[in-house]
Amino acid sequence: MSAPAAKVSKKEQNSNHDGADETSEKEQQEAIEHIDEVQNEIDRLNEQASEEILKVEQKYNKLRQPYFQKRSELIAKIPNFWVTTFVNHPQVSALLGEEDEEALHYLTRVEVTEFEDIKSGYRIDFYFDENMYFENKVLSKEIHLNESGDPTPKSTEIKWKPGKDLTNRSSQPQSKAGKKRQHEEPESFFTWFTDHSDSGADELGEVIKDDIWPNPLQYYLVPDMEDEEGEGEDEDEEGLEDIDEEGEEDGEEDDGEDDDGEDD
Repeated sequence: MSAPAAKVSKKEQNSNHDGADETSEKEQQEAIEHIDEVQNEIDRLNEQASEEILKVEQKYNKLRQPYFQKRSELIAKIPNFWVTTFVNHPQVSALLGEEDEEALHYLTRVEVTEFEDIKSGYRIDFYFDENMYFENKVLSKEIHLNESGDPTPKSTEIKWKPGKDLTNRSSQPQSKAGKKRQHEEPESFFTWFTDHSDSGADELGEVIKDDIWPNPLQYYLVPDMEDEEGEGEDEDEEGLEDIDEEGEEDGEEDDGEDDDGEDD
């Protein structure tokens, strides 16, 4: 007969379990330290990538400049190009009152210039013909970014002509439609140049720089595309009407033949 198996006391079991926990905690701590080392390497590569990407962006910014210049020369041949583009853009159009649109009809050129190091900000210039609203030929706004990325705006002071300050709508005579629009959109588009209270964000500037400026033509052409679609639908409807009319005529002729057959 074999000897009975030795019984392990609960105290010994707990002692072994505690030892396993200590080993596990040690392994986890070592793993965390290694993860931190690996993460530091990843961060180093990310910083290196950012520096190289910045150099590439600077290179291609310079290469794009002649094309932007050529595009501006061509846009100058199209009346009301920029006001049409802004009106067709869903976010910008929400900021435009009736008087804003009238003033923007005098807008002849828009230029967006990113500062040479790109990360420190950009400037947007609006060029205007002689108009009834303000004396300025150019309205500019600059966004300077500090090391933490917080923007500090700087803009041209608008020299409004007497009674034409669109940022003070209460002084403007309003039609019934204008009053309704004023209620929906209390601030003028031109307030963007003068109001620096919300320095934490410049959504309009970002939209112009990142969305409109790279390809304004896509927004300028929006109505034409819709019109073409509408014309196509009209043609289809006319075609259907013609088929229905022909079908009715054929049906009338068939009825006449049946009647003749019955008479015989």
